[in-house]
Amino acid sequence: MAPIIGLTPIVDDEKKNALYSTYVDAINDAGGLAIILPYTDNESVLRKYAELCDGFLFTGGADIDPKEYGEDILPECGEIQQYRDEYELRLLPLVLKEKKPSMFICRGAQVLNVGLGGTLYQDIGTQYKTDIQHSQKEPKSAPSHEVNVISETPLYSLVGKTRMTANSFHHQAVKDVGVGLAVMARAYDGIIEALYGTGDTYIRAYQWHPERLARLSRDNDALFVDFIKAAKKN
Repeated sequence: MAPIIGLTPIVDDEKKNALYSTYVDAINDAGGLAIILPYTDNESVLRKYAELCDGFLFTGGADIDPKEYGEDILPECGEIQQYRDEYELRLLPLVLKEKKPSMFICRGAQVLNVGLGGTLYQDIGTQYKTDIQHSQKEPKSAPSHEVNVISETPLYSLVGKTRMTANSFHHQAVKDVGVGLAVMARAYDGIIEALYGTGDTYIRAYQWHPERLARLSRDNDALFVDFIKAAKKN
């Protein structure tokens, strides 16, 4: 039976929910059954979400409010979706408590890091010296730079190489790494591109968008196949 994977949606100021189909396709193609977990502020429903699903995917989207990691907002910080911040940062600890396999993409990786006490660069362009265009102009399904995979990490064990290609649509990035997380890939400028949980629970976080490359890249497809395999064992 296909494991049920709960996906977090975009939540706007009117509490409207939306989701790019590429996330759904990547999960379903890898053998999972993707369902959207609509916004709610009902704690009982959030707990039922955490209990219902075999795995979770926290998806990409708007910036996280810097107040969530103890900073004042800078002018360069982008759009903030308050309801989504509140929703995901309440759902995250419930998911982690259930010890369900979880995958975090772009904003999702940042939510994970902030939820575990880490911080972010609010704007790479003004806070970090780099010549990489982390918010690429190429099509979303086109890789734009390489990431350096750190040996002796789950990502290296999976792809078996120290470099892989990634696309890039972010102007924020992980700064101080949260508790219980470790780095498994960086861009050549040093920006963190992937994290994993150091405990027993399957936790994988990617700053790029592998769901848009999964049908074009064996390495990126493998990220979802590995995740679904872990969810089946749960």
